[in-house]
Amino acid sequence: MKLLYIIATVVFATSACSPLADESNSVITAQPYIGLQERIHRTELRELLDVDPVRTEWCAAFVNSVLEVDGIPNLNDQTKYPPLMARSFLYWGERVERTDIQRGDVVVFPRGNKGWQGHVGFYVDTQVHNGKEYWIVLGGNQSNEVRYDFYLPNRAIGIRRYPINTDSPKRTLWGFNPVDLERQGENKWEDH
Repeated sequence: MKLLYIIATVVFATSACSPLADESNSVITAQPYIGLQERIHRTELRELLDVDPVRTEWCAAFVNSVLEVDGIPNLNDQTKYPPLMARSFLYWGERVERTDIQRGDVVVFPRGNKGWQGHVGFYVDTQVHNGKEYWIVLGGNQSNEVRYDFYLPNRAIGIRRYPINTDSPKRTLWGFNPVDLERQGENKWEDH
């Protein structure tokens, strides 16, 4: 618990001093939900997520809900990929290299032994503890609540960002290049 307090203190301090704090930022939007637990705050979470957090893996629902509050297209706005699957975010927005990760980027991690399982949340910051680099990720269904957690960067299977320029003829509203999606195949998440 002490470690979580340290993370929260650092994150809040950096967000207050950052120019991003004044802009639309999904991390800022998600912060009021920190501490909501799936059983204790079931009603509030069900209202936000449109799913029952006790009966549904809800990390993707949380990311979709925060993006919706920010007015950013999310997986609920399309029919090609299952909106409640974390790995569906591997097809959302634009791909981001690890070296270019920014606060608010959507990060996808593997989970479980099946290729379709995953976890998704918002990148907040990078910290080094005991000589090891960690990413701080704000997400839902992290220990059954909305909270910050440490993740090893090398475990990430995808980093995505909503495209700023959606006027490009090569892009759809989702930031996808349809030709690239065809080349990659629709079942890309099964390769991870």
